[in-house]
Amino acid sequence: MITSTPDLRAELREDLRDYVAHLQVHMALQFRNLVPPVSPQSQDSREQMLGQIQADLEKRISRQMLG
Repeated sequence: MITSTPDLRAELREDLRDYVAHLQVHMALQFRNLVPPVSPQSQDSREQMLGQIQADLEKRISRQMLG
């Protein structure tokens, strides 16, 4: 049986954190490509909300990548 040391667990946890961060960025970029751009001429409340959610998601992901 293999026992894990605290250093190994910390390294695996960091690797998993990096993987999840990259996956979130990839998913956000894919989502951005699937959603049509919001044009200023035809913004209704749903389009405004979608644009705000998209901007908030991108901000959160970029902050996670830096932190």
